[in-house]
Amino acid sequence: MNAALRLSASSLRSHKRRFAGTFFAVLLGVAFLAGTLVMGDTLRAGFDTMFGNATKGTDAVVRSADTITTPGESQGVRAPVRTGLVRTIERIPGVAAAAPDIQGAGQLIGSDGKPIGGQGPPTLAGNWIDDPKLNAYRLAEGRAPARSGEVVVNRGTAEKGHLKIGDTTVLRTPDPVRVTIVGLATFGGEDGMAQVTFTGMTRADAEKYLTAKPGEAASIRVRAGPGTGQDELVSALTPVLPKGVEAITGQESAQENTDMISSQFLSIFTTLLLVFSGIALLVATFSIHNTFAIVVAQRTRENALLRALGASRRQVTASTLAEASVVAVAASAAGIAGGIGIAAGLQALFPAIGFPFPEGSLVISGLSMLLPLGVGVVVCLGSALLPAVRAGRTAPLAALRETAVDESGASRVRATAGGGLAALAVGVTLTGVLLTPSLWLAGLGAVLALAAFVVLGPVASSAAVRVLGAPLDKLRGVTGGLARRNALRSPRRTAATAGALMIGVAVVSLFTVFGASLKATMDQTVSRSFAGDVAVSTPSFGAGGSGLSPKLAPALARQPAVAYAVGLGKGVAEVNGQGRALTVTDPVTLGKVFDLGRVQGSLNRLGADGIAITREEAGRQHLATGDTAHLAFTDGQRADFTVRAVYGRSELAGDYVITRAAWAPHRTQDADTLVAVSFRDGVSTAEGKAAVESVAERYGGPEVQTRDEYAQSSAAGIDMMLTLVYALLALAVLIALLGIANTLTLAIHERTRELGLLRAVGQTRAQLRAMVRWESVLVAAFGTAGGLALGAFLGWVLVEASDGASDSAFAFALPPLRLAVVALVGLAAGALAGLRPARRAARLDVLRAIATE
Repeated sequence: MNAALRLSASSLRSHKRRFAGTFFAVLLGVAFLAGTLVMGDTLRAGFDTMFGNATKGTDAVVRSADTITTPGESQGVRAPVRTGLVRTIERIPGVAAAAPDIQGAGQLIGSDGKPIGGQGPPTLAGNWIDDPKLNAYRLAEGRAPARSGEVVVNRGTAEKGHLKIGDTTVLRTPDPVRVTIVGLATFGGEDGMAQVTFTGMTRADAEKYLTAKPGEAASIRVRAGPGTGQDELVSALTPVLPKGVEAITGQESAQENTDMISSQFLSIFTTLLLVFSGIALLVATFSIHNTFAIVVAQRTRENALLRALGASRRQVTASTLAEASVVAVAASAAGIAGGIGIAAGLQALFPAIGFPFPEGSLVISGLSMLLPLGVGVVVCLGSALLPAVRAGRTAPLAALRETAVDESGASRVRATAGGGLAALAVGVTLTGVLLTPSLWLAGLGAVLALAAFVVLGPVASSAAVRVLGAPLDKLRGVTGGLARRNALRSPRRTAATAGALMIGVAVVSLFTVFGASLKATMDQTVSRSFAGDVAVSTPSFGAGGSGLSPKLAPALARQPAVAYAVGLGKGVAEVNGQGRALTVTDPVTLGKVFDLGRVQGSLNRLGADGIAITREEAGRQHLATGDTAHLAFTDGQRADFTVRAVYGRSELAGDYVITRAAWAPHRTQDADTLVAVSFRDGVSTAEGKAAVESVAERYGGPEVQTRDEYAQSSAAGIDMMLTLVYALLALAVLIALLGIANTLTLAIHERTRELGLLRAVGQTRAQLRAMVRWESVLVAAFGTAGGLALGAFLGWVLVEASDGASDSAFAFALPPLRLAVVALVGLAAGALAGLRPARRAARLDVLRAIATE
């Protein structure tokens, strides 16, 4: 074993360049993984500290005990508590102070007239709490609001909107409120809580604009007197609280806030990065395996001589694995250092792009270091295992032959196994997509499809390279023909080299197809459901935005150019014990502006105790027209509603519709999410849109869009997602580039004598460089073509599986222009990867190359 280790060390010293690509592939994958883990730990610890600092003066929080959670929402909706409880709480022994905490949606308008935030995180408004220990925000500049119309905003929001103390602007609540900024605040020492915006008002203004009626608050914050602990305070509060109201400790409240950030942002964010780390390491696996397979093939005579001199199979295998271990440990250790550097860079970068990374040192845990190290070593050794075993099986007689070239791959057994695997993948996928809609079955089919592509790669590479390289014979003559034949030499090598790029391109294509399908679904939804002429909305997604004033739709309906205007509001309730979202609207006008499909019953008679339900939801709830649905609201009230209409489509109108009169007793802060407008006959789009915009300006200036514009803006978040995905997948493409370059470099070493002979018989350096570059492009073309086919198939699977598992109807769409760009990037990647090996080949000394054994 010692001899094998010495041999490995000697080989590594002599052939450092051979493993450069492998080293960097492992380094990049491990660095991404380590950086993700360190960043996640640091963010989690930072938010823990930030929430702890912000709420350390709050010893207890009094709030509604029950929540109603609707499908797709991680946070439930709570009823408000009466602010009159403050007087009761203040009289309890051990209580030093108590203050109502009124919260609602409020979106500030920046100095440029555009709303601040709204793209994901909440845009909050609330009362400014005078007790500094109970207030999560700290006054950093200026003063607290003292009169109606004065506000304090968090410093990050002011900077983003280019606002300063003394400026007057508009706060959408959603009714526009003219406010003057008199102070700037921080949260837990930061300029804000991530991208969340906050506007602090006087208590009277907060009750007026953010609640359904005076005397309500989201919760009550309580501070304990000296000598009273948080648990003791909660025990004292609990007996005096009315039914349906609970008290929790300040620590529990802070932990809930941290958990909310973790579940809604951190977990999703870090999971996304971990998925891409896995993709990068999977791509690296192909590159590593290919490197060791080529090195073992090139060492056939060397390994055979060792076997002839008495080395055992185990020693030869151990020697190869020892080399892999050294590369794995060194690259993984460097990757961990690189990961720490990535996390530190993101810590500095995030504030620059508007996302405050919580202050403090990087949190580097043992798991964040050991896991990437272990993964890097396992990936490298696992990739090198089969080549190492193959090296150990080298026969001593192979020492009498010339250096071997790996030409295996296109065997009948492989073709049979790959074909069977492909058939199984198609069967499982179609079952999960068409017969028994299941994301799990569809996912299993996708994994089997990927495995089938890998197994069939060497079988398909010969035919694919012949087809893809056919034009080169005419375009590049002998040089192109030689490049094509070089790519055909070893089907397994070509497939393994292209496989790394194939996976990267497949994932890019998958997200491209899925993104285009989501856009097509939105277009289909708007075209099929929205029969109006223009839509009024506040562009936002996630929990951001303040919505639209419920007064806007009636004001628009009074315009001479408008035939109908209907606003869609939101509510929540438990319907027969299950949390459901309600659409609050005028159902009569709704049926005239939206296509609801076939309606059973009548939308005209809902009144204050009637409800309309989609056909699918009625089937799930076993309800029909005339039946009774039991609704429970967040305020604890229960009521029986009669199903007076069952309609067909739900995309924009939602699954449950009630009137504003039915919702009024249970509402909190009232807002519409959309106002749809139909013009009178003879009114042009331009004329009608101008009339709508003039009215909308008085209600905070929401955006007025045509039907097509509304569909496009609704899908704007998809482009943001794709941009992020493309940026993250750039790492996988870079690793694939390294793999192609490394393979070509090793192939040039293998063909040194052949290249020398080509130069001797008249091939110029330019022709030699072109030959190597075109070989690289052919390998990349094979990988890109396979990736596009696999990605399009997986995109179809994801769309169809989502369609079967969801209430919404998904539309499948192939974006030819975007996929063409992906193909061009793949080919450009191949050309780029071939530059360095081509230059190295052209620099070979002709006589020395011919003399090489």
